[in-house]
Amino acid sequence: MILQSLYANYQRLLSRQEPGLSAFGYSPEKISYEIVLALDGAVVGVNNIRVTSGKKSVPRILEVPQPPKRASGIKPCFMWDKTSYVLGVSATSQRVDKEHEAFKALHRQCLSDQTDPGLRAFLAFLDAWTPERFQPPQFKGEMRDTNFVFRLDGEKAYLHEHAAAQKVWARLLGGDGEKEKSFEGLCLITGERGPLARLHPPIKGVKGKGAQSSGASIVSFNLDAFGSYGKHQGENAPISEQAAFAYTTLLNHLLRHGEDNRQRLQIGDATVVFWAEAEDAQQAQAAESLFQLLIDHRSDDAQEAEKLHRVLDDVAQGRPRPLASLDPKLDEGTRMFVLGLAPNVSRLSIRFWQADTLEVFVERMAEHERDLRIEPVPWKIPPSAWRLALATAPSREGRAKSDDVAPQLVGELMRAVLSGAHYPRSLLSNVLMRMRSDGDISGVRVALCKGVLARDQRLGVNDQQEEIPVGLDETSLNPGYRLGRLFAVLENVQRSALGGQVNATIRDRYYGAASATPAAVFPVLLRNTQNHLGRLRKDKPGLAVYLERQIGQIVDGLSDHLPRSLRIEDQGRFAIGYYHQSQARFAGKDADEADANRSESDVNANQEAA
Repeated sequence: MILQSLYANYQRLLSRQEPGLSAFGYSPEKISYEIVLALDGAVVGVNNIRVTSGKKSVPRILEVPQPPKRASGIKPCFMWDKTSYVLGVSATSQRVDKEHEAFKALHRQCLSDQTDPGLRAFLAFLDAWTPERFQPPQFKGEMRDTNFVFRLDGEKAYLHEHAAAQKVWARLLGGDGEKEKSFEGLCLITGERGPLARLHPPIKGVKGKGAQSSGASIVSFNLDAFGSYGKHQGENAPISEQAAFAYTTLLNHLLRHGEDNRQRLQIGDATVVFWAEAEDAQQAQAAESLFQLLIDHRSDDAQEAEKLHRVLDDVAQGRPRPLASLDPKLDEGTRMFVLGLAPNVSRLSIRFWQADTLEVFVERMAEHERDLRIEPVPWKIPPSAWRLALATAPSREGRAKSDDVAPQLVGELMRAVLSGAHYPRSLLSNVLMRMRSDGDISGVRVALCKGVLARDQRLGVNDQQEEIPVGLDETSLNPGYRLGRLFAVLENVQRSALGGQVNATIRDRYYGAASATPAAVFPVLLRNTQNHLGRLRKDKPGLAVYLERQIGQIVDGLSDHLPRSLRIEDQGRFAIGYYHQSQARFAGKDADEADANRSESDVNANQEAA
């Protein structure tokens, strides 16, 4: 399914003449210099064709005949290559003589019957050239081991672009000449018989620990243990050379680096690419732009944030055709494909793969946003999957390192978001463990707890009947949620009594134990709270009465015996209750002060009456 979708998209983009997408047998390569030849094969000039990027010159990207997959063998390219092959000169190669001879032998064999003036000039150059001619002023030392192409003097096209050269290359691709003979078989992608690929072209651009700059493969067999019934290498997964070229070329196109590429995202160790299957290029581009905004949305642009909010809100409200109202080019039925890749030595691991309509993906993103929603909202725009995964890493001074995020967790989280399935089972336990260890009860972490519990309840994973509250719910009788609220009030009492003299609050010392084993911790906390309330009665009697009333209201909803332990779901509710109650203290500060003032007036009035 993955390779078939890549192949189909390659054919579609190729028919639209997508810029940067190579035709079968060609690939974009880094070329630094050109050798200009006369008709008799003499070197007229050697030109630097590199482009300037900032203060540095970088090779030019040209479409050239696809290079062979080199491991340890000597395999020349057709009509271009590095200097060890083309000129017999190298600063690093230990077998430069053999490489140069292989380059000459290939072209003498393939071009001997050609009448094209450019190709005849190229053969004449090879016959006359000797490595000793690599001398200034035409050739310089910095040219060693760079890639060269050839051009006939007076022409703009390179020799490999001549029609005659392209016919020769097409014949080589078919298995003639010096190219390794292909074996025939039925292609699993196209369903047609043809030459099958023994080795697939490398896929480059997947970042992460262990990634190889030379590229890696999705389909690869290189040991006898992988063979069966006498089948070796590509025979185990028969894919035609043309189909193998198509899917790898498209993947390399999607994985290319550059500001113009909005179909590639890095989420942890997973490199994510996505594409749309639409009737025209504009419709596909609109769908891909919206999808990129939905799954990444790291921009601080207010207009982008508003656009995202409007889309998700329209979907949540069930408004008709929410995408078309946003952009007429958007079609709910547009098929979207999402592929997450991660490096695995010389191969690539599939982190996740999802294919569905744009409408379904938008609905799932709206469900994801609704599951995470908590009040007060701790973000301007919904956090991306990577920001959520980062919340599971240890927090040091409010910051987390990406290296501390579990690699598998990001892929599992992204798969859950895109598929609508439950979140990873380890997500809740990881977040709770981090909150207990570093004491950072951030809004994102609490939202993750709420999201896991809300989604599990919606999908019928657990048996809890009580809804997971979005905002402060004073009527909730869940012991975990109510104890979390109580812990926040007790912390508020401590802060109010001691002010800025608190080196470490009860959250710093007791949060982990209170959320896991409340019966062992809360009696101690309640006794200490009486000392703090006694101090408040002297300095701020009204506030003391107000806080005592809050404690009483929460405790009245608890059973006579506190639970000895809370299961992991209730520990998540504990975090939610703590967040709601502690944030309500800030959100309702004016109301709290008014209640405290009224309570203080009542206290004073009673004292005067006495």
